[in-house]
Amino acid sequence: MCGIAGFSSFEKDYLIQRKRWDDILGEMRHILRHRGGDQEGQFLEKHIGLSHSRLSIRDVVGGAQPMIRRQNGKEYAIVYNGELYNVDELKRILSNHDFSTTTDTEVLLYGYMEYGPDFFSQLNGIYAAAIWDGGLEQLVLVRDRAGVKPLFYTLRNGELIFGSEPKALFQHPEVCPEIDRESLREIFGIGPARTSGHGVFKGVKELEPGQFAVFDREGFRAAYYWRLQAREHEDDYKDTVARTAFLVRDAVERQMVSDVPVCSFLSGGVDSSIVTALAANFLGRQGGRLNTFSFDFTGNAQYFQSNVFQPEQDRAYVEIMLSVHPELNHTFLECGEERL
Repeated sequence: MCGIAGFSSFEKDYLIQRKRWDDILGEMRHILRHRGGDQEGQFLEKHIGLSHSRLSIRDVVGGAQPMIRRQNGKEYAIVYNGELYNVDELKRILSNHDFSTTTDTEVLLYGYMEYGPDFFSQLNGIYAAAIWDGGLEQLVLVRDRAGVKPLFYTLRNGELIFGSEPKALFQHPEVCPEIDRESLREIFGIGPARTSGHGVFKGVKELEPGQFAVFDREGFRAAYYWRLQAREHEDDYKDTVARTAFLVRDAVERQMVSDVPVCSFLSGGVDSSIVTALAANFLGRQGGRLNTFSFDFTGNAQYFQSNVFQPEQDRAYVEIMLSVHPELNHTFLECGEERL
């Protein structure tokens, strides 16, 4: 998990008051530091400011952001939060480029430089990114198909301000945390959830899943590069089981790519148990062991009360998983007043 933030305006020259705008980028970055404190970086030019707080997963040393590349005398920069699961396939499409890192960030940037927003439909992963196109003088935002990674934005006096969380926007002098009637509808009518695309605060929106947006001298335009479609299910039971098993296994194994140790949270539920079993099998074939973690509360066995949301305690089912998969390197963490 990383934090991205920034702003763009074609009516301002950020370099005239460079220190002031550098400081604002720093404040936006700092407020998101809990999303990743391994590396930090900023990029500021005449009409664009980008900041990044990184949790290092791939190419820990060489993957610093903002990442900047040049082509035909034009400058391109990206800040990115997420992970692509089809990097090898994408690199074959981009074989004419010389990659200097092993990061998916560089793959996404070169892909945009080569194909523009059309490249987004080729991505398999979870991501939110902002790309500055110095050739066309435009800022491009993009969010993954399922909306796993967040990306909020607002437009104030011809300026686009964006960030992984609304609090990053509030570090900008033009943005204050205000509410309006729409905010109250979101809080009291839908909360704790909210309507997709709404940022709750007045004037704050969220790029929707499967959307990208372009901001240039003509203004702000958002469009879908992918939308979920309903289709008739034609497979029989046997094929359905086989296809579902393949898709789940493929999804888990693609997400095991990392330059740092991978772990799973094992709650004992069906979802986490399936993911843990598949991940453990994958690592086992490579001679590794999966680290797993479970959480419980002090006194839970004594004070637990069944309810509709959680009819049973989790720990018994965690113990079953550990008996079936003794190869797991498991840790129980007990949370209470003295240990959080």
